[in-house]
Amino acid sequence: MDCSNAIVMPGERITIIEEVAKEKRVILGPGLRRLDDTVVASKAGPLRHKEPGTYWIDNYQRRYVPARGDLVLGIIKGKAGDQYRVDIGSADIASISYLAFEAATKKNRPDLNPGDIIYARVLNASADIEPELVCVNSNGKRGKLGLLADGFFFKCTLNLGRLLLRENCPALAALTRELPYEIAIGVNGRIWVKANSLRETMALSNAILTMEQAGYTEIDKICDSLGDVLQA
Repeated sequence: MDCSNAIVMPGERITIIEEVAKEKRVILGPGLRRLDDTVVASKAGPLRHKEPGTYWIDNYQRRYVPARGDLVLGIIKGKAGDQYRVDIGSADIASISYLAFEAATKKNRPDLNPGDIIYARVLNASADIEPELVCVNSNGKRGKLGLLADGFFFKCTLNLGRLLLRENCPALAALTRELPYEIAIGVNGRIWVKANSLRETMALSNAILTMEQAGYTEIDKICDSLGDVLQA
């Protein structure tokens, strides 16, 4: 089986991954599951591979299923005790403690209100408990996480979110050549962007949504047209 063009179905055994796993460590991503000494697909779609040994299935799904370590954009829905309730687009509402922010203490709590947008990482997720989020890394620093002020928030497909989060994504590199901007991308199909003006921000969001059905060869054309729109 060749990973470059293989389409797999649920329950199908993926022997190529089993062979690689005999020689080096393999990481199974979304859509793949290990059963004893075999690897089987749990979703339908193209089999993808990233060096050195990460495999996953690109599956078009509508609802986000939280997984530990995922970067997500959430909308604050309210407060319950020491927890904030956060909508991340999953079946269950997520929660985040006020202590899960940089430099937060009992006296220095983050000022979050319903409707605020945060960029967070999934700390815990399983079928038995609601997802738990944090806005700090392992060193207690926020980095790029936390409250997102101003900007423009919109939704996209889960596939587009994963595409844009890939390392050295050509789409984001091409957009950077056209204009400066800030962006936060969630694997839950939500994106936040901020440019120097409202016009640039809207043009940027439209260009990103256009990439959903575009191949790599068409990305440069989309970004070139973005430059033409901004110069008009």
